[in-house]
Amino acid sequence: MTLKELKQQLLTLTSDEKLQAIYLLAQSLGNNWQGIEKTPRVCGGEPRIAKTRITVWVLVEARHLGYSDADLLTSYPTITVTDLANAWVYAEAHLNEIELAIERNEVA
Repeated sequence: MTLKELKQQLLTLTSDEKLQAIYLLAQSLGNNWQGIEKTPRVCGGEPRIAKTRITVWVLVEARHLGYSDADLLTSYPTITVTDLANAWVYAEAHLNEIELAIERNEVA
C-alpha cells in the first residue's frame, strides 16, 4: 500500500478510529506494546493479549489459515478490535519472534 492510498483510507475513518490509528502508530514507534504482555510461566512467556491466555502467534496463525478479524472476534469474545490491532502491530514489529513461536508449536 502506498502512502497516498493510506491517506485516502485514513481520511474516511471516524474520529474514534483516527484516534486509534494515531495511538497504534505512536505505540509502534515507541516500542510500548500496551495491550500485549509477556509473563514468564504464562503461555510459555509468549506475547499475548493482556489479561488473557490468547497468544499473538495463535492469532497470526489463524489469520494465515484464512480467519478474518470478525471470525477471531467471534471465536475469542473476550478480546476487542483494539486487542487485535495491538496484536497485528506487535506481530509485524516482531515478525521473527512470532514465526519462531509458530514453528515451535507446529512441532509440539
